[in-house]
Amino acid sequence: MKAGDLCFFYHSNEGKEIVGIAKVLKAAYPDPTDKAGKAVAVEVAAVEPVKQPVTLAAIKADPRLKDFGLVRQSRLSVVPVNDEQWKLILKMSAAK
Repeated sequence: MKAGDLCFFYHSNEGKEIVGIAKVLKAAYPDPTDKAGKAVAVEVAAVEPVKQPVTLAAIKADPRLKDFGLVRQSRLSVVPVNDEQWKLILKMSAAK
């Protein structure tokens, strides 16, 4: 992730769903709260909420997203999203 990139904001504990789009303000840097020095932090700013949250269950149910990192390791904080996945998730988030 680099400054200027767009990303999805995902609730990883409660809800387990994509709820918004954010913009990366500052690329990964050592997390100052991690005493072990292993973690990194990324600064982001909210851009907009999605119209309809996209649940982890909905993502897992779509065979087109079977290779999406969130499906394989849902506890990850950051996973890559390719162009096809981005477009599909945006489409899912607009459904009512």
